[in-house]
Amino acid sequence: MGLRPPQRGPRSKSFLCCVLLSLLCAVSPATQLLAYGQETAVDPPPAAQAKKPADIFRLEKVPVAGGAELVTIFARLDGLNSKADEQWTPLVSVLRDTLGDIDPENDRLRYLWPLTYTRPTFGQRVAGAVPFLYSRVGNKKTASGKAPPPVLDLSQPEGEVWQKIFWTALQSILLDPYGAPVRASTHAYRRSITDYRKSHIARALAVLALYEAVKGPSAFSAAESAELQARLRLTDKTFGGLVDDIQLRPFYEKQLSTLRDERGHNWELLRQRAEAESLVFEPLQMPDGSATHALVWVTKTDLATKQSHPYSSRFLNIADPWSDKRLVNWKGFVETRYYDSDNRPVPADTPGAHPVELIPLALYGLDNPKIPMLLVDFRDALNPKKREMSRRVIEDVTRNVLALSRFGDLPFFLSRTVFDFVTGRRGMDINQPSRLRTYSQLKLLLALNQSLDPELRDLIDSRLEKVSLNPLENDLTAEAKLAQQQYEALVAYAQKPDGLSARLDRDRRRELVPLEHGKAAQVMFRLGNLLSFGRYTHREDMEPEMEARLDVSRRLAYHTRFLREVASTPRIEVVWKLDEVMRSLLYIAEHGEEANSAATSAAATIFLRTEDHETRRACLESLSSINTRKAKNELLRISQDKHLDPAGKELLGSFLNADKPSTDPLAASREKAGSN
Repeated sequence: MGLRPPQRGPRSKSFLCCVLLSLLCAVSPATQLLAYGQETAVDPPPAAQAKKPADIFRLEKVPVAGGAELVTIFARLDGLNSKADEQWTPLVSVLRDTLGDIDPENDRLRYLWPLTYTRPTFGQRVAGAVPFLYSRVGNKKTASGKAPPPVLDLSQPEGEVWQKIFWTALQSILLDPYGAPVRASTHAYRRSITDYRKSHIARALAVLALYEAVKGPSAFSAAESAELQARLRLTDKTFGGLVDDIQLRPFYEKQLSTLRDERGHNWELLRQRAEAESLVFEPLQMPDGSATHALVWVTKTDLATKQSHPYSSRFLNIADPWSDKRLVNWKGFVETRYYDSDNRPVPADTPGAHPVELIPLALYGLDNPKIPMLLVDFRDALNPKKREMSRRVIEDVTRNVLALSRFGDLPFFLSRTVFDFVTGRRGMDINQPSRLRTYSQLKLLLALNQSLDPELRDLIDSRLEKVSLNPLENDLTAEAKLAQQQYEALVAYAQKPDGLSARLDRDRRRELVPLEHGKAAQVMFRLGNLLSFGRYTHREDMEPEMEARLDVSRRLAYHTRFLREVASTPRIEVVWKLDEVMRSLLYIAEHGEEANSAATSAAATIFLRTEDHETRRACLESLSSINTRKAKNELLRISQDKHLDPAGKELLGSFLNADKPSTDPLAASREKAGSN
């Protein structure tokens, strides 16, 4: 007989929730964004790097039997291996299925491995299931000999969506009714697993973006790079796996533009506030020159002369440094820099240079949509910890203890909506969903950045590990060691006959299912996969002609995706090369029997948006070869378009008259329409 959950009245639960949210609002700093007439991104000044950015990364490709290659990005982690210049650390691996040729048209990206992402130890898993345990418990010392787990199946992103829905339903129906202890423990474990995966996805995303920015050896095509980064960003969205491939590039470009604006805005905002409080602002840059974090310092000279200086913690969210007696007798890290008579930083041997001692106060992340995000407070370790915990406390108390839901409790829904609006409107540095990504990027910055003093880097790293809430996380040194071990295990797995090549064969047989079965059968296969917890996956037998069909299917998908991008522009000749458009149209015409409705719509749209005679004819040939109801309807729509120019009408008429009446799709459509 199952345990019954404790009974509480809905009013009492809502009242407790409102009190909790009110207290959090009350103790939060009353910050508000400055009013700008127009917000613009401000690029940070370039900083000198000890090594050229291109020297930081290198690429390695390992062939996989069966027609694939394992592409791995290595980095020289000078922040960790300052005495081992030639020691490279593997960071991200991607499996590219090439079908055994060098033509990129039939390539498909399969799996992505952030090599720092590993299976947690038993102790870490147990700690991850402990409710309200917001702390790390230790490192995983050695990776297992098994192949590391991928974080994303790029060939089947929709599978992640159905898995989320399935586990959410399972949690709500089978586990939540057993009461607060079971509910809190299972939610804590799922949250730990999810956050651990998200942090390493953010790290992989940063590595891919950096590699592309520093213009190293070509790893991926422009389309592949956009697909990788867009799919990784979409993992944060509930239904991100269902986004159409044609939307990946616009989504990626929009996200990149938004991120640059947010960083630039926060960079300028933090700089202004630091200068207004007579503090020193210093941006921390990635190897590509982008400022993702920033340090704020105070000079010992100013501490001695400005003890009564007024101070406002607005946007800085740290205690008053001018009245803090600890800074007067500071025993922690101090960095000495040299300035000229105009207070410009200069080398120590510059004539007339005078030394200035600086004390670090705080480190901020610049990726928050509202204000700079406090990550490290060098005087109060609990300050960023409390801000990091704010989002977890709200969710854990309301959902796991009070069993409140936005969809099932109206008072909670209203109070939470008001709370989110107020904190977002006022720019409070609490309850921030982007904090996880910013911490993950800071780890990468510490590993790659050479400009930081080693003692300061170690100090930041130690503070960072104390702020971490996830028991599954490992520190920087442990992650670098695990990455090397996991890469060796992955390469060994790729070379085994029953390893990665066998998995690749199973994936290709699964890829053949849509070519052999309709949508109804595919839905049943998916349902069987979910109900069996992934143990059952329907696959087709790989017969000799199947590989050729797979090649045609991938090439059709490639050309269809390209034509859909072409069709999204108003003037084809201005943006695209017509010979490339013609090539894709002719391939569709050659394999029209297997083309889908997306290719049909793209060919019809291109016909109406170009004036090139040969391109229009190729569009008509494609529509005629597809020979489906939709293709016939598109031909009918083109013929009835009142804005079609005389040249287009003449070409359409000559093309249709050249066919036999029995095979004229337009005539058949008109005959059917007349009979109706």
